[in-house]
Amino acid sequence: MEWQVIFSLILILCNFVYAQLQYSIYEELKQGSIVGNIARDLSLSIKDLSNHKLQIVSRARKQYFNVNLQSGDLYIIERIDRENLCGDQQACSLGVEVIIENPLHFYTIKVDIQDMNDNPPQFSKNIFDLEMSELVLPGTRFALGTAKDPDLGVNSLQGYRLSENHFFKLGEKITSAGRKYPELVLDKPVDREKQNCFELILTAFDGGKPGKSGTALIKMKVHDINDNFPQFSQDSYQVHLPEDATSGFLIVQLNATDVDEGIYAQITYTPFEVPEDAQSLFDIDPLKGDVILIGKLDYEVKDTYEFTVEAKDGGGLTAHCKVFIQVTDVNDNIPEVIMTSLLTSVPEDSPLGTVIALINIFDMDTGENGKVHCEIIDKSPFQLVPSTANYYKFVTSANLDREGVSNYTITIKAVDKGSPPLSVTKTLKLSISDVNDNSPVFEKTNYILYIQENNLPGTSVYRISASDLDYEENANIIYSMLTNNTEDLPVSTYISINSMTGVLYAQRSFDYEQLREFQFQVMAKDSGSPPLSSNVMVRICIIDKNDNAPKILYPSSDNEGSALFEFIPHSAEKGYLVTKVIAVDADSGHDAWLSYHLLQLQDPSLFTIGQYTGEIRLGKELTDMDSLRHTIIVMVKDNGHPSLSSTVSLTLVVAENFQQVHPEITYKPNDSKASSNTTFYLIVSIALICLFFIVTVVVTVFFKCRKSNTQPSFGAIGGNVYPQFTLGCPSEISDASLPFPFSYDVCVTLDSRQNEIAYLKPAQNVPIGSLIDTDASPIANDPANDCLLNTSIAKNQMGTRQRFS
Repeated sequence: MEWQVIFSLILILCNFVYAQLQYSIYEELKQGSIVGNIARDLSLSIKDLSNHKLQIVSRARKQYFNVNLQSGDLYIIERIDRENLCGDQQACSLGVEVIIENPLHFYTIKVDIQDMNDNPPQFSKNIFDLEMSELVLPGTRFALGTAKDPDLGVNSLQGYRLSENHFFKLGEKITSAGRKYPELVLDKPVDREKQNCFELILTAFDGGKPGKSGTALIKMKVHDINDNFPQFSQDSYQVHLPEDATSGFLIVQLNATDVDEGIYAQITYTPFEVPEDAQSLFDIDPLKGDVILIGKLDYEVKDTYEFTVEAKDGGGLTAHCKVFIQVTDVNDNIPEVIMTSLLTSVPEDSPLGTVIALINIFDMDTGENGKVHCEIIDKSPFQLVPSTANYYKFVTSANLDREGVSNYTITIKAVDKGSPPLSVTKTLKLSISDVNDNSPVFEKTNYILYIQENNLPGTSVYRISASDLDYEENANIIYSMLTNNTEDLPVSTYISINSMTGVLYAQRSFDYEQLREFQFQVMAKDSGSPPLSSNVMVRICIIDKNDNAPKILYPSSDNEGSALFEFIPHSAEKGYLVTKVIAVDADSGHDAWLSYHLLQLQDPSLFTIGQYTGEIRLGKELTDMDSLRHTIIVMVKDNGHPSLSSTVSLTLVVAENFQQVHPEITYKPNDSKASSNTTFYLIVSIALICLFFIVTVVVTVFFKCRKSNTQPSFGAIGGNVYPQFTLGCPSEISDASLPFPFSYDVCVTLDSRQNEIAYLKPAQNVPIGSLIDTDASPIANDPANDCLLNTSIAKNQMGTRQRFS
């Protein structure tokens, strides 16, 4: 109405031109198809179309057409479906208005839509499900659904046809309105057991060219009646069932069928005539017919079962079958090992073949499953010897040694020949009893013990330890010392031993300078029957301590308070050997290494002393200003800890001989202020000095004369004050670095630059080279040997002392 009102106003207000065109086209033309040329049909020029603003107005909801302003063609821009636009109406058209301005022109275009056979007949559903009983008589009709075709005229639905079959044909039913409905007519009787379902194709076709058609599937289901008995697939079922089948195991599935259907074909299985012993072992599924194991089978108890099963359909008809179950043996029994006459302990000296136990092997299975092989798993001095059927002897096969293995854990394994094989292990614990077959054994083949001198009597020295591989009483050890004398005294006066613990105790305080070493034997004896024993040599070495101060041999310091004189010629030059201090130490090793030191000097630069030689030399040239008499104190110190020392006082006089000795007088003029007492003391002092000088010269001449009449050996001086170094013990005593591992006498001269001659004592034909190591290494020697050092030995000693200082 709004569009008509607007159009009427336009007609009243405007001066316009009105015209109408009509076109006819078929539906379903492609987009872009030309309907007609409106410029030609309306006698319009192409320029008028664009200059006068041509517009297309459609009454429909969609715009189906448009105009090409360059050509004037009216063409399709949207798909046209007559059935959607007009339904089942015979006439169908679309209206289009064309408006041109300046001047205003209005044109109406009517486009008639012609029908095409573009729609096939179509049923309301694709499948028609029908049912009938197999007792239905021929001629019975079944109504079917109709098909529809939206096309018109000859393009619409024209008729139906049915696919070929032997039991049904197609009929028609015409209503009072003249409409035709198809029907399915039974032509022959059916048997559901032969064919229980029919599928037919119903086709609806139209009259178009080319023609179109639609189909529907007809499913005819035939219902059953109970006219057949159930039937088993077999009259009897024979099953072999292993005895190790578990509960729930499916033994057999019974199969009974009934050609009927529905409730008449539903079969129920029930046990029938089942023995009592089988009721607790087997069950039957009433719907599936599965015979299921619900108990535990045992071949050794029963190996065969038989029972009957009944099958019944929904109509009450029944059938029966037999079920035979044969139980087969499996290897499900582990062999048993039974020991009799078992010994828990065997002496280690038992002879070979000693019977320890009798073993019985048993397996409840049959055949190969019951055959058993028995063996010892562990490597041991035992074996199994077959005796009679299923019996073995457990005997010794090698010599036993309790000290090697005192207890045995023996595993015996029994394996049957089943598949898979089953086995059992039996553990046998056997102890080996001891016999006294082992002597005590000391920890060492010999003992070398070190004891420092000056020890306290009664202190423990060392613990001798021996072990015995035997057990209990056979391993109980008693220690004792075998009698032996040391320096004509029993060894028990030096050392004792605890018989139970083996601890050695010192019986006295040892002195290294008197006793260097001694040895004895210790016996360890067990308490077995008979007892066994063994001995070991024990060597005790006394270790030196620094308990002796150095002994000064020259100059002799026996007369304390008396001064010793040495003469220095006026012509002596720097380095001149004034005298040599000689000292020894009764200790050994480092404790006997001596060093020489000057303690008191009027002029420290005038004299020097060799730290390791004891040689006193001039440190510079003598001058007239130097004093003619010098008193010095020499200290000799050993290398011990703590260090011990000795001192000696020397008076050195500058003179050629005793006759040239004069008191040293320094003249000073009398001071008028000095008193007469001072003069008196000065005179007395000069007299004492002269007397001391004379005594010194006399003593010096005496020693000179004595020196010329005696051999250059100091062996007789001081008695046995020289250190006696004995290599009776290993080098640990001297810290493996002492250059004095033997007895010696010191042979020196006052001047070390002069040749020194050593007189060697007999040393049991031992070469000097074998006793002395030029590298100052310790040298082993018999403690009884004595030797004197020659020049090279002394020098080596001096060099060694300097290196070790």
